[in-house]
Amino acid sequence: MTRADHLSPSPVSDWLERFFASYYAHRPVNATFIGVHGHDHQLPDFSDSGAGDTLADMQHLLRESLQLAEEPRSIYERLDLRLAQGFLRTQIWECQSAHFHHGNPSTYIGEAVFGAMSLFLTRFAPLSECVEAAAARMEGVSALLAQAQRNVRRSPLPWTERAVRECVGALAFFTEGVDLLIAADPKVVSRLKPAADRAAVAVAAFRQYLETDLRRATASTYASGEQALVLYFREGHCLNTGAESIAEYAEGELGAASRYLHEHVADFGATDVSGVLARSSAIHPSAGRYYGRYQEVWEEVRETAVANDLLTWPDAPIRYAPRPRWARKAAPHLYFLFYRSPAAFNRPAVHDYFVTPIDSDLPPEEQNRLLALNNDSVIKLNHVIHHGSIGHHVQNWHAFRSRSRIGQIAAVDCASRIAMSCGGTMAEGWACYATDLMNEVGALTPLEQYEEYQARRRMCARAVVDVRLHSGRYTLEQAADYYEQRVGMDHAAAESEAVKNSMFPGAAVIYLSGRDGIQRLRKELSATLGPRWSLRAFHDEFLSYGSIPVALISDEMKRRADGSQ
Repeated sequence: MTRADHLSPSPVSDWLERFFASYYAHRPVNATFIGVHGHDHQLPDFSDSGAGDTLADMQHLLRESLQLAEEPRSIYERLDLRLAQGFLRTQIWECQSAHFHHGNPSTYIGEAVFGAMSLFLTRFAPLSECVEAAAARMEGVSALLAQAQRNVRRSPLPWTERAVRECVGALAFFTEGVDLLIAADPKVVSRLKPAADRAAVAVAAFRQYLETDLRRATASTYASGEQALVLYFREGHCLNTGAESIAEYAEGELGAASRYLHEHVADFGATDVSGVLARSSAIHPSAGRYYGRYQEVWEEVRETAVANDLLTWPDAPIRYAPRPRWARKAAPHLYFLFYRSPAAFNRPAVHDYFVTPIDSDLPPEEQNRLLALNNDSVIKLNHVIHHGSIGHHVQNWHAFRSRSRIGQIAAVDCASRIAMSCGGTMAEGWACYATDLMNEVGALTPLEQYEEYQARRRMCARAVVDVRLHSGRYTLEQAADYYEQRVGMDHAAAESEAVKNSMFPGAAVIYLSGRDGIQRLRKELSATLGPRWSLRAFHDEFLSYGSIPVALISDEMKRRADGSQ
């Protein structure tokens, strides 16, 4: 690990070295996803002594940081120090609260299954090394889930039910999934079988605990509390706006998007919004062209971005491939992403993007159902623009080259969320903004433009629910009703979204806060710089900071623009 600024050691850079060493040691599965492989044989330790050591280590690091004798020597040291302190403050709250490893069984099952899965999602080392590490982690599943049973004595029922579903996925991976891995390379991978069998026994026992003891011991609240919510906003996202002000702004924007949708229904010859949105499902490739369609659209988006000089397009190839067979039975029950951020370090030359498999041996009606769900609009807006090209993938490439060390890793996807919450407004804000950008240059059809107003309704609703659920103004049922009534989600999707919001306070505002923050910054700087304004230069400079809060980048870029006058 090299120092981002290539400077001789300083008190701040030395402290940052200790901070990162502590981060990786206490979060070994995160470290694997990030590409730091010194802890690949380990799972996190949530025992009383392990959790106590983690908490004490973070408290000590925070005290040390507040007593540093010298100021940071660069803006990147200053930003990293600020963000690391904020991360420690939010993590100290998490360690002491009942919201995560004291109250949410999903915390454990996610680490257990992705601890092993993470070692096979990309090829960063010889297969034999990945197998040895995965086997060691599988052997540790029993101890980790025993810690879960000791620590989680009460939990909201929907959290318990989600953990039960994740156990189904974990069991599928540790049985059928591992068998498929072994079949692909029996000489190397057979070492996994006994370890996977023991992990499966532990998961089955944990599922039994969830379905009996924990289902009877339900917690009545899902809210983190307004004080914790403000902590995430201030220390994670660097937002100085009050929580309810964010919700009020989001409600106003949701109303504006809804009005647009209703006012333009007739443009498509439909009678209601749902009738317009349903039309996309009929526009899809044939089964024979399905996989190739992803790469075709990717090339079209790249060519459009380059032709319009939008930004520096990286040499970062992506390969759209069907979800691996070893993951197919498990994935629907887990946080198994189509696009998972490449590792910040030690990543392969080509990144795999795992799409919904549509095999030729499926019945024709099932092929058609899947093709309708993965239609041209979904491929372009979600899998290419938002995730696989100008959105997340291009932003990640720039982030990995940032001089901010936290900016390099914060938005890497881990077992249940990104590595640090401070990466959220950039990662999701930029991906949403990227769709706006492609619309500006004519890359979206009228129907796709219309769908983007529906997407905006959804991101606004997420911000409202985030604030009002965790401040105690909405129950979980009211949050789901809000999604149904204001966004048009079906009941199952609304419930799932509300449960996810309840588990991760402060995480659902990042889409709207990030996207609108970028748009405001662009407007301000174009006015400030006048004839010196360049859209490509703006995007390249903005992305160069890495995955850190949009609010902090805005402050830095406005300060630089004012100084250049």
